[in-house]
Amino acid sequence: MSLALQMRDYRLTTAEILYHLPDHPGLLQSYIWQELDLAPKFPALHKFLDFWAANLDGKLHSVRVGQAELIKPAGWRNAQLLTLH
Repeated sequence: MSLALQMRDYRLTTAEILYHLPDHPGLLQSYIWQELDLAPKFPALHKFLDFWAANLDGKLHSVRVGQAELIKPAGWRNAQLLTLH
C-alpha cells in the first residue's frame, strides 16, 4: 500500500506539533507526527489535527511541516578517476 501511495505522489510528511500542556498552559510540549501525505493540501495531517482539536485537551500552539520524496528518479554524478603510478 505504501508503494502505491508513493507512486501517486504521496510523500513522507513529518510535522512537529507544539501544544500547551492542559495542566500548565504556560508550558509547551512537542509531538512528532509522521505519515505518507499528499502535498500541498496534506489531507491526512489536517484530519489528525482536526481530531486533536476535537478530542484532546492540549490546545495547539503551532505546527511545522517537512516532507521528502521517497521515490525519485535516479541521480548521477561525474566520478573523477585518479591514476597513481
